[in-house]
Amino acid sequence: MVAYSFQRQFVPPILAGTKCQTVRSERKRNPHAGEELQLYTGLRTRHCRLIKRVRCSEWWRITILFDDNDPEGEGIILPGFGYEGGLEGFARNDGFQSWAELKAFWRKHHPGKDEFTGLLICWEDLQ
Repeated sequence: MVAYSFQRQFVPPILAGTKCQTVRSERKRNPHAGEELQLYTGLRTRHCRLIKRVRCSEWWRITILFDDNDPEGEGIILPGFGYEGGLEGFARNDGFQSWAELKAFWRKHHPGKDEFTGLLICWEDLQ
């Protein structure tokens, strides 16, 4: 079982089922398809709360590119996988209203970084 912590802003979309993925750096142990994931807010604090238990449906290695000067240079590199809805669809599945909102979040939390390489982890509710 793998646990992930989320900021409070992501709790409502996780509970509503509209946030069904997360982008994370690779760990020594990444989740396996079919494995249960525990989604928390405030992990490792006294305010820790379990949001939801879900099942990892699959994961992919991903690179996300941000370019403030050339929006055409922005994108998602996800070998062998096309993302329905493009950047806007990706952002909505990640708990944002739009790609612009996702990008603003990225800029706030990762100033000066124009590229991220890691994992896209997708989940489904436990049945």
